[in-house]
Amino acid sequence: MRLKLLTLALSLAAVSLPSHGEDLLDAYRQARANDPVLAQADATRLAVHEGIPQARALLLPQISAGMSLQQQSITGNSNFSGTGTNTGNSGVISGHERTRSISASIDQTILNLSDVANLQAAHSTADAQEKTYEAAAQELFVRVASAYFAVLNDEEQVAVAKANEEAFRVTYDQADQQYKVGIAAVTNVYQAKSLYEAAKANTVTIENTLANDRQALSVITGKPVGDLKKLRPDLPMAPPAPADPQAWVDSSLKNNPTLMSAQLSVDAAEHTINAARANHLPTITASLSRGKSTSWLENGSYNVAGNGRYGNTIGVTLSVPIFSGGATQSKVRQSIYQRDEAQDSLELTRRQTIQSTLNYYNSVLAGISEVESGKAAVDSAQKAVDATKAGFQVGTQIMLDVLTSIQNLTSAQSTYSTARHQLVLNRLLLKQSAGTITYDDLQSVNSLLQ
Repeated sequence: MRLKLLTLALSLAAVSLPSHGEDLLDAYRQARANDPVLAQADATRLAVHEGIPQARALLLPQISAGMSLQQQSITGNSNFSGTGTNTGNSGVISGHERTRSISASIDQTILNLSDVANLQAAHSTADAQEKTYEAAAQELFVRVASAYFAVLNDEEQVAVAKANEEAFRVTYDQADQQYKVGIAAVTNVYQAKSLYEAAKANTVTIENTLANDRQALSVITGKPVGDLKKLRPDLPMAPPAPADPQAWVDSSLKNNPTLMSAQLSVDAAEHTINAARANHLPTITASLSRGKSTSWLENGSYNVAGNGRYGNTIGVTLSVPIFSGGATQSKVRQSIYQRDEAQDSLELTRRQTIQSTLNYYNSVLAGISEVESGKAAVDSAQKAVDATKAGFQVGTQIMLDVLTSIQNLTSAQSTYSTARHQLVLNRLLLKQSAGTITYDDLQSVNSLLQ
């Protein structure tokens, strides 16, 4: 078999064949139902939201009821009718007295500015966690797409590697045949065999990467990965719309959920400072209670005025904090430090959001050029292989030239495949950074599969 097989093998590697397997939306739906990262974010969101009713409860009526039963030993003059255990002295008894008390009370906070501020902080914290969950939901779009396209790119890289391996095998066989009949030097055999063995090792490495990336996708979806639909050859080459990087930055500063969560965390920290400072202020609480207490001797007799009658108590309590050992001042300082930390985190998130938005915008523009250049590079490398092969046949090219041209074609195909998949992914990353990525964007990407 001659070098004519080379063109056919590498051409097959460069083509993304149609597939009837799972598509990107299938993978996303599986991930939406099974992804533990998103489930964890949802559980955290729900747990944080419970802080609101807990903080509000301190401002609502507190109702309680209780009953107690006590027994005490007594010795002395009895106010009870009946007889106790007589010690021999008239009117003096000894024995046990039992008392049963029943009560119910309701307390209502009238003024407690610290609890009010804590409720406001709970609302801001819950809102911040809501945005964090929104960011996790948007991140799922990108994580699924990244894992999906990693598998697609690996599959194309495996096809390229196998075609490369086959091309070197054919070249090695031809060099060996020519050496055996005495029309070529043994150097050609050594060169061809070296590259052929290296190509086989490279194929094994890429196949292992493919297996690992398929498993990574399975971790997200919770399902085994079957045949996946491939990225079609023709991709849209339009620049981002709007074609203004500042417009994308403005969108990210307004809509990015991670940035919004950081801002809400600062708001929560401000409320926490107010709550700590309010611990210096008086509190007012109203209370209403109703109860009765009944006492009797161990023989069951009782005759005390008012014994067993219900009584009501109504009151308002004013509590003025004077000194708590410096704890209140310390909590205020601690809250201020935590607010400063939240503000620094917000500023860092803002700068990183701007940076990532501009990076992805520029990456999309660069990716368009890379895909167009990569396609041209593959075409040129293919023509170089054909020309080098023809020159080798007539003696104007040496074996090393043929081997080098094969390497150049393989490298161009590999780079082109990576650029195509990364361009699609960068478009999604740009929208995620701008805070505008939706399910419709994933559908648009899915329409590029076949």
